[in-house]
Amino acid sequence: MNIASFLLYCFIVTFTPGPTNIVILSTTHNFGTKKAIKYTYGATVGFGLLLVISAILNTILITVIPKIMIVMQIIGSCYMLYLAVLIYRMDTSNPKGNQTASFMSGFLMQFLNPKVVLFTMTVIPGFVMPHYMGMTPLMICIIVITLIGFLAFITWVLFGAIFKEFLQRHTKTVNVMMALSLAYAAVMIWM
Repeated sequence: MNIASFLLYCFIVTFTPGPTNIVILSTTHNFGTKKAIKYTYGATVGFGLLLVISAILNTILITVIPKIMIVMQIIGSCYMLYLAVLIYRMDTSNPKGNQTASFMSGFLMQFLNPKVVLFTMTVIPGFVMPHYMGMTPLMICIIVITLIGFLAFITWVLFGAIFKEFLQRHTKTVNVMMALSLAYAAVMIWM
C-alpha cells in the first residue's frame, strides 16, 4: 500500500470544506466551542462507524452501490438543504433552538453526507483491502482514518474559535455564506 497516497487522500477529503465542516464552523461561530465539540464527537463516531461498515460490508455494497448512491444523493441533498435553511434562519439570541449542535446531529450527518459516504466506501476498498484483508490491519487503518477525520473536525472548531470575534461582527453575512455553501454542496451532488 502506498502510505503517502493513502494519507494524502484521507487528509484532502477530511480537511476540505464539506457539509460537516461547514456545520461545525457555523456551530462554533453561533453557539460556541462547547456545542461544536459535542457535534464533532458525534461526527467522529459516525465517521468511524461508516468506516467499519465499509470494511465489513464492502463486498455486498459493491453489488448495490448504484441503488445506494441514488438514495444517499436524495437524502443527503435534502438534509444539507434543510441544514442550510436552519443556518440561514439561525437566531443567535436563542441558542437553545439550535438542533444542529448535538452529538446525535453530528452522528447522523455522517450517514447523510454524500462526501463522507463516498469517502468511506472508497478509502477502505481502494487503499487498504488490496493489500490487507486481516481484521487487525483493517481496524488499525480505520482507527488512523477516524483520527484524521477527528483532527479535521477539530481544526474547523479551532478556526471558528480563532475567528469568532470577526465572525460575530458579520453574523448575518457569515450565516448566509455558510447556508449558500451547504446549498451549493447539495446541488453539486447532482452535477
